[in-house]
Amino acid sequence: MRLESPSLLIAGVDEAGRGPLAGPVVVAAVILDHERPIIGIRDSKQLNEKQRERLYEQIVQQAMAYTIVSIEPEEIDRLNIYQATLRGMRDALVSLAVRPDIARIDGNALPRDLPCRAEAWVGGDSRCLAIGAASILAKVSRDRQMVELDSRHPRYGFAKHKGYPTPEHLQALRQFGACPEHRKSFAPVREAPVQSKLW
Repeated sequence: MRLESPSLLIAGVDEAGRGPLAGPVVVAAVILDHERPIIGIRDSKQLNEKQRERLYEQIVQQAMAYTIVSIEPEEIDRLNIYQATLRGMRDALVSLAVRPDIARIDGNALPRDLPCRAEAWVGGDSRCLAIGAASILAKVSRDRQMVELDSRHPRYGFAKHKGYPTPEHLQALRQFGACPEHRKSFAPVREAPVQSKLW
């Protein structure tokens, strides 16, 4: 990956959490500062937790601008995960304190009504530094939220699997039913027994 021309303000946009059965989908937008380069940025999936946490702090401190947006399970159920993700991408871009010249969005789809020109970049988190930075902010932010949700709903193991449909999580769903943080429109949650306990 390489940083683009300093005269071009590029906002990288990426998300974390489209596939889990619980918790938010989190979208980040980042404009990196060419005068404050950050070494080691790449796709968050290629980094371990310690590396992601270190880079998260550097990006937050050194980026020209960034935003992190969470779309909660209730909104995901209302819109569907695809539309909820697109909404998060648009909201993240609109909320940036600095208006970019162009947004590069990881994936093959673009939201409507964006505040700037935009391009969809398949595999962008490993091709564009700004998208890589956004992937790190989104991943770390979501993981932190899932650890917090685990403290409120400890029976499901959210801190460990982050809401993904692991065998442990599916077993907990069958045993305890869904909690308010589950995405009711996702089949394994929809098919889980009704939980009688009030949350």
